[in-house]
Amino acid sequence: MSEKPKVGISIGDVNGIGLEIIIKTLADSKIFNYCTPIVYGHIKVASFYKKAMEATELNFNIITHASQAQHKRANLLTCWEEEVKIEPGTPDKETGKFAFASLEKATADLLSGEIEALVTAPINKDTIQGEDFNFPGHTEYLQSKGEAADSLMFLVSDTLRVGVVTGHIPVSHIAPNISTEKILAKIKLMNTSLKQDFWIRKPKIAVLGLNPHAGDNGLLGHEEQDVIIPAIEEARAADILAFGPYPADGFFANGTYLQFDAVLAMYHDQGLIPFKQIAFESGVNFTAGLKFVRTSPDHGTAYDIAGKNKASEVSFREALFSAIHIAKRRKEGLELAENPLAFTKLSRDRD
Repeated sequence: MSEKPKVGISIGDVNGIGLEIIIKTLADSKIFNYCTPIVYGHIKVASFYKKAMEATELNFNIITHASQAQHKRANLLTCWEEEVKIEPGTPDKETGKFAFASLEKATADLLSGEIEALVTAPINKDTIQGEDFNFPGHTEYLQSKGEAADSLMFLVSDTLRVGVVTGHIPVSHIAPNISTEKILAKIKLMNTSLKQDFWIRKPKIAVLGLNPHAGDNGLLGHEEQDVIIPAIEEARAADILAFGPYPADGFFANGTYLQFDAVLAMYHDQGLIPFKQIAFESGVNFTAGLKFVRTSPDHGTAYDIAGKNKASEVSFREALFSAIHIAKRRKEGLELAENPLAFTKLSRDRD
């Protein structure tokens, strides 16, 4: 891996804000001091948004293979030849195939080692569905392509890190999909990621309850006593600093989350609502547990402002830098594995 990693960027939904936030991020030439970006898409689509934004300061270097990427440039890798009817703000099954073409090619290059990390712009989870994409979202697709037994949707920021046990499933399916084994597996993934990707030597992990008031000793549900507490106890027996279960409302309202390195929520909205309230613009979605690095901004396609030059690139820029930092930490971690004393010192310095 080069000192400045090659970072792939999939463009997401053509009619969303993906290309706008990508262009705004890469228009700052200081980005090229830290990575060599490769956008997977098509120049005509990029030019449409550049023109709409009057972004004359950014010029893409057009390539057909990642090996052709130039340092100090924003590179754009051509992923299709078809014409695209662009209608900002409009969900369209026809344009969903271009979001997949971008993601598919970027993922292939990620798996082959042509790029060291991937940042994904937001997709429409409905319009992208097709013969080769039958997944609830990016996380499940990348886990499948990476042939990983499990993964963790991990929302991270400077003030809060939140992972979820169950991700993109209906609320009615949450309780049946929670088990002691699954919770323990997510705790272990989180613990490993905090050490490997964030260099926290002895992570402290808070585990939330499923029911109101964390079940009130069984009065409001038995999942805490039957499923969650046994998982926490097993984690602690494995020398993982896991605590809980905590009632979600008070835990975030009184700032208890500040005492922990990360929080494991039982389901998507339980973790993502407080995360987006606390760290919306600076938040990043990181898929932990994979052999490669993938991040994304912590927001969706934002059709209501697509094409209006109103989208903030802050979360996307944070996602790009998070990918760069995590990729470098993993590389340095492998190098330092031969010198455990140096690794321990660096980990302690970053705690």
